[in-house]
Amino acid sequence: MHDLDSFENEDIQHLKLFLYLLPVFGFFPALWTLYRHKGTRQERSLSRLVIKLALGWLVAYFLVGFGANTSESLQLPLLVTGSLLTSGYFLVNLWLMVRLWKRKAIELPFLGRVGRLP
Repeated sequence: MHDLDSFENEDIQHLKLFLYLLPVFGFFPALWTLYRHKGTRQERSLSRLVIKLALGWLVAYFLVGFGANTSESLQLPLLVTGSLLTSGYFLVNLWLMVRLWKRKAIELPFLGRVGRLP
């Protein structure tokens, strides 16, 4: 049996999961879901994955940016690396959205597995 309210159906639940996978903006609903300790098992699992991914990108982006500001000889390669990190973060989120749309398991190496979604 599903762990849903009586007013929610699987399509609304599916849209909620898409909301979590929005790059940058999805971090906040995912954080709120974990903070309240509410939501289905899939929502909580996907929220943890989204938060790990967003915080990893943010830390790496700021470290590369800090390195670009302190180094004169490596400034351009580090700035390019920062833009590749950001592009990769957005593409990973898009790829996860496509997997969610196809209702396949959402997983990333070293970050976790959400499993098959409704």
